[in-house]
Amino acid sequence: MEGNPEPEPARGDSETKAPADINLPSEPRGTQGQLEVTEAQIEDPTKENVKSWIEAQSEAQPQRPTEPPTVEQIDDAVGELPRVANTPSTVPGVTGTTAANASTTSSAPGTDAPGQVQESAAEASFGGVGAVSGSGPGPALINPRGRAASTSTGPSTTAAGHGHVPQFVAPSSYLRRRTSLRSPMAPTEPKPLSPLDRDQLQGLNAIRDFLKVRTSYDVLPLSFRLIVLDTDLRIKKAISILTQNSIVSAPLWNSKTSRFAGILTSTDFINVIQYYCQFPDEFSKLDQFRLSSLRDIEKAIGAIPIETVSVHPSKPLYEACRRMLKTRARRIPLVDVDSETNKEMVVSVITQYRILKFIAVNNEHNTVLLKKTVRDIGLGTYSGIATASMGSSVLEVVHLMVKHNISCVPIIDSHGRVLNVFEAVDVIPCIKNGAYDDLDGSVGEALCKRSDESPGIYTCSEGDRLDSIFDTVRKSRVHRLIVVDDDNKLKGIISLSDILKYVLLYGVEDTSNWA
Repeated sequence: MEGNPEPEPARGDSETKAPADINLPSEPRGTQGQLEVTEAQIEDPTKENVKSWIEAQSEAQPQRPTEPPTVEQIDDAVGELPRVANTPSTVPGVTGTTAANASTTSSAPGTDAPGQVQESAAEASFGGVGAVSGSGPGPALINPRGRAASTSTGPSTTAAGHGHVPQFVAPSSYLRRRTSLRSPMAPTEPKPLSPLDRDQLQGLNAIRDFLKVRTSYDVLPLSFRLIVLDTDLRIKKAISILTQNSIVSAPLWNSKTSRFAGILTSTDFINVIQYYCQFPDEFSKLDQFRLSSLRDIEKAIGAIPIETVSVHPSKPLYEACRRMLKTRARRIPLVDVDSETNKEMVVSVITQYRILKFIAVNNEHNTVLLKKTVRDIGLGTYSGIATASMGSSVLEVVHLMVKHNISCVPIIDSHGRVLNVFEAVDVIPCIKNGAYDDLDGSVGEALCKRSDESPGIYTCSEGDRLDSIFDTVRKSRVHRLIVVDDDNKLKGIISLSDILKYVLLYGVEDTSNWA
């Protein structure tokens, strides 16, 4: 129109004008002069390439630096709706949103009243380009899907361009845990061993190496006597032989097959007593039972059969110890093959006590390193211990052994002080000569039938060290240790199996083959 001279083009491109359908916001205070657009350029309908015009103007002026959003802004943008309406946004051309109706607001061209873009809460957060989710003093979240929202009173607006191009960020990136800013955790270093622990492991490893280079034959004394019982022998006769020779076990031999048939122990006699209690009508036949019928007695009373296990005398002693722990046997026969007849022959029997004494005698320089106390290494059993009194009957104590699968019962007084220990081998004199009626007698009477060679009981405290226990084993015939306090009250029991298991397994990572 005449009388209105054409205004000067904006900086950056002398020939580019803004089309009339673009609504440009006023720049914030402090940024005036960075982008100048005249009224004539806005109202000029001839320009169509809006995006190129905006980019040309943006390249001509330095852009304001954009600070990264804070954690509070992220929480506000993603998960804390509703929000206060019309909070200013840093995206040029778009004002803040109201969380209550999840709408975006823009100024319609040529009017002062804002036009409304209505969306659902989901559309406001995940709508098309230009939809703004949340507000605040940081860059707004821009929806990346590219679908524009519909407007009710004017053309749609986009947040891109207009002198400042915000960073397009997918909302899901804010929902991920940001681990890139975290420094990787340093690997946990193993705690250094104390000198006491270091000496303990050194001594145990040296003992294990010793057992691996020694054979089971090395444990045997220079001169010994071996008594082997034929399975055709009557049980009553076998008990008499054991008591006459002051032994509590013997290997069994099947003369019909000329093969090793197991080992006779005090457990077999306890099974006979159980059979007598469960089948009293069969009492008259007990004297006629032979050793070959022990397996039938086990089946009749439902007892767990004893596994027949042996080891070759030339095998490493370490292997014999493994067999003992695996089968929970307290003794193991050494069985060889006769080179002339090619038949089995029993060489001897080694026990846990004999193995531990062999270690104590030949490894004193290693056992002195085992200075940790019984309490520190948790050696022994300290809960659920079955006890009896001097007035308890032998039969009651036998039932306790069977119930708890144990080989001894501590005898205590009314104050809990240890008086003695009733062992499984103590039942042998009670049934000698078929006198099963003696089972009704008291424990005190049965203990008086022990031989003069009986070693008695050995006690220790929780503060005693393992090297002192090996010293006791080296000097005395020990089958177990009773743990007591200063008042001689019962605290626990340490068996030879517990000691052997600790020596072989402590500090060993993989023990799956030992169970």
